[in-house]
Amino acid sequence: MSDTKTDAAKVSTVGFGDIKSEPEAIDDWDVFLRDGEAFLRTGLAAYTKEKKAFTPEILYNIVAMAIEKFVMAALMQRGALPHNHTMGDLVEAMEDVFPKAMGDLKEGLLDLDRYQEICDVDTFTIIPPAMEDIPGMLALARDLQKLVLKTTNGEVEQ
Repeated sequence: MSDTKTDAAKVSTVGFGDIKSEPEAIDDWDVFLRDGEAFLRTGLAAYTKEKKAFTPEILYNIVAMAIEKFVMAALMQRGALPHNHTMGDLVEAMEDVFPKAMGDLKEGLLDLDRYQEICDVDTFTIIPPAMEDIPGMLALARDLQKLVLKTTNGEVEQ
């Protein structure tokens, strides 16, 4: 004979929280990390060797590509993606996934958006940086690289 109260206690309900799994890494996140490192190496070498073909505008874009690749690697490794690829969107996504990690990097990254606003045809703007701005951008990219290397190795507090 079955006791209804006992049977009810044995049955557990399943809610959305029970079936939601942890995000899985997105394939090839490590390729993005290597690409970011290659862009950064290129920018550093071009700036250090004062190669004339690498104007401040070209160096800015190389640094921006390195930063984008680093952020994408960190996010993809955690199964996340940004809404878009402006520096503001990349920062927002990093803060969502690594809320305590961005620190001083946030303002430097957001500042990079002032050089290019190319998402909207009506407000399309490009302001070429000065060569004096490039060392700070390269340092910012190196600092982000260090953060991303920590995050992809699981060393950053979440």
